[in-house]
Amino acid sequence: MPSTTDLRNLRNPVVVAAFGGWNDAGEAASGVIDHLSDLTRAEFIFALDPDDFYDFTQNRPVVTTTATGERINQWPTVEVLVGHLPERDLVLIGGPEPNFHWREFCSRLVSAMRTVQPEKVVMLGAMLTDAPHRRPVFVSQDGTDYEGPTGIVGVLTQSCRDAGLETTTLWASVPHYVTEPPNPKATLALLGRVEDVLDTVLDVKDLPQEAAEWEERVNDLASDDPDVASYISSLEEHYDQAAEGAEPGDVIAAEFERYLRRRNR
Repeated sequence: MPSTTDLRNLRNPVVVAAFGGWNDAGEAASGVIDHLSDLTRAEFIFALDPDDFYDFTQNRPVVTTTATGERINQWPTVEVLVGHLPERDLVLIGGPEPNFHWREFCSRLVSAMRTVQPEKVVMLGAMLTDAPHRRPVFVSQDGTDYEGPTGIVGVLTQSCRDAGLETTTLWASVPHYVTEPPNPKATLALLGRVEDVLDTVLDVKDLPQEAAEWEERVNDLASDDPDVASYISSLEEHYDQAAEGAEPGDVIAAEFERYLRRRNR
């Protein structure tokens, strides 16, 4: 059970959550949680009991060796961490998508969030789409038109809203022909949108360089297969045509605001 003492009296808290698996193409969303955890030196608060939510034949425990030589099992579970930025505290929630008891899973996390009393909850996801890897990563926010199968991000988002928590969802589009994680370019795009939501400058550290290197590796792989290269060119053509009909002003404004935040810092 959560330690409510550690989740109370936080400064301007915001919850940021992502879950591995179906909701996390290229591990782009969980990559944001990892980045923020390292950036804020987040402290472990509590973890959900894995026996309640996971099929260990699907999400298997991992055997590791500690610094002292002790062999231990690491069980799949969702952890709640608290990190600190100059302007606010972040409650970070991350782990694999559960296999069982989704309603109870959401109930426990929403209960913890109510203890936090966050200004906002930010739910992160990444999906495989017909996105070309050489173009900017499209990140959708609070899409309401989708109907169909959903993952734990969608279910928990609705649970948060039903509980009266202001909740924003951000989904990155990941090229379906590059599924191998990690995808630092998509992680960087999501992190930029989190920065916008928080209205806070975040240190991106090595992500831009890693994103450029990732794109170059995909370029090299694509160049070895003329059919793949042709397919990617057609995706880029469709992307560019769609971009012509979009409203670039909002994108430019967001980039300019991000630049001003970094300049002021």
